[in-house]
Amino acid sequence: MTDLPPRLFADDAAIRRIGEGLLDHSLPRPDWTHEAHLAACLYLLRDRPDIDVDAMIAAIIRGYNAAVGGVNDDTQGYHETITRVFVHGARLFLAGRPGGEGLAEAVNALLLSPIGARGWPLGFYSAERLFSVPARRAFVPPDLAPLPPL
Repeated sequence: MTDLPPRLFADDAAIRRIGEGLLDHSLPRPDWTHEAHLAACLYLLRDRPDIDVDAMIAAIIRGYNAAVGGVNDDTQGYHETITRVFVHGARLFLAGRPGGEGLAEAVNALLLSPIGARGWPLGFYSAERLFSVPARRAFVPPDLAPLPPL
């Protein structure tokens, strides 16, 4: 999988708009890009301690998808394994970052890192396993290599 260069964020406000728009379903559907997914994830993990990401991320994304006219089924919408892998990756990334940096600085660094690449999960999963219906419905463990420990 070839990754396109990421679209970076100009400032913290742009990322907060993504995160809050995801939560309140006001984010326009075309703005829900790969970069927006990672920006929202980092925002929730770093700046919203009131949200239990592990317990709530599936409902948050499924609810957003449905609210903007999307479908969550076996071929489109929420994907449990990909989401969980990127949440894990965002945590790994945050664990290695200095405190006190701006949100946009952190998100843009994540997007430019290997973890931020669209194909990062394929270092751990075969495409067949990752893009399977069981992996969309529930978390499935990697079949190529274990995820890096936190």
